Amino acid sequence: MNDITTFIFDVDGVLTDGSVFITSNGEMQRTMNIRDGYAMKAAVESGYHVCVISGGSNEGVRIRLRNLGLTDIHLGIPNKVETFDEYTDIYNIKPEQVLYMGDDIPDYHVMKLVGLPTCPQDSCPEIKAISKYISHKNGGKGAVRDVIEQVMKVQGKWMEYFDGKHD
Repeated sequence: MNDITTFIFDVDGVLTDGSVFITSNGEMQRTMNIRDGYAMKAAVESGYHVCVISGGSNEGVRIRLRNLGLTDIHLGIPNKVETFDEYTDIYNIKPEQVLYMGDDIPDYHVMKLVGLPTCPQDSCPEIKAISKYISHKNGGKGAVRDVIEQVMKVQGKWMEYFDGKHD
């Protein structure tokens, strides 16, 4: 965790619990954990790269992530490896500096490329098998907060962030 400079997250099953509420007009709504969002904002404001790569393409998700300070939001992505390669090239990030959290098969190939593949507790068995860390929290229930907080604590940045400047 000492070398992590970059967090990359999937959305459905990681930032959400994987459930969707479908309205009568067909709109799919998701819920996200406030503490996950708070940790993402803390990471961004502490100088970490924070990126989202998701196969889903919900504009409400994009708005929520922008409000947290994220600028690298890739939605509707069929090939996560290609997007990962482009992202790390643009920012000159080494794969071993990346913590990626995914929960299901579409995350598998990109997770094999990163230094610290992680997943929520309720991820599929194939993803759990390749993860170096499995959060004790489920997707959408604090798993993102768990990994961000741990990395920032190991690097001495967690309480530093909160010391008087962010309430």
